[in-house]
Amino acid sequence: MPSFARRALINRKRTARLYCMLGLNQRRKHKRRVPARVKQPLVLPIGPNITWSMDFMHDALASGRKFRTLNIIDDHNREALCIAVGTSISSVRVIRELDRLIEWRGKPERIRVDNGPEFVAQALELWCEQQGIELAFIQKARPMQNGLIERFNRTYREEVLDANLFETMHQVREASERWIWIYNNERPHESLGNLTPRAFLLKRGQLPNAQAHASDLPTFQQDDHTNHTRDQISTLDCA
Repeated sequence: MPSFARRALINRKRTARLYCMLGLNQRRKHKRRVPARVKQPLVLPIGPNITWSMDFMHDALASGRKFRTLNIIDDHNREALCIAVGTSISSVRVIRELDRLIEWRGKPERIRVDNGPEFVAQALELWCEQQGIELAFIQKARPMQNGLIERFNRTYREEVLDANLFETMHQVREASERWIWIYNNERPHESLGNLTPRAFLLKRGQLPNAQAHASDLPTFQQDDHTNHTRDQISTLDCA
């Protein structure tokens, strides 16, 4: 049979019906094109609230339920400013956490991020424009261009996420808040001359006014969830 005759036997409507029955009529997903990013050197700021870095991490509870954390640090003294925990953290949640930080910490000049969907979202871009904050993107697949937060993430994973078996989200938040206090106030950092982030600021006389008179947790936002005593902080009890 000639080839044109074989083609004539194909019923277009029948083919379309079978195509739908087999579930092949899926929308083609197009990756959002990320504009070319300019490589920027990882310069250490000379003072606080010049450059913040933020990034996401992923883990799971004992039940297998996955969760994410949004980590934010001040590049100047490596101070942990925020570890927000949730099963889903959208760009709206990112903005809300940043607003909370600015209330007590002050506003940074720039925030360094990767090209994750929450960070390239238009909502975050508009918020940064309104706040007068530069949103500095690293190049795609170049995580070490945001090396300070990557180093922080590794420490947080080794000492909190991998060291504990969590059953609830509340346990993750509580352990993270306690660990932040130790990280900022008791743990010396070799890169800071074996000083803690808090001591590094005090030595240089660069402690933000918003924290100058804080008593219990001078480097973390004051609220009901972070009022831990030293004895409580010393044990990450997730029972």
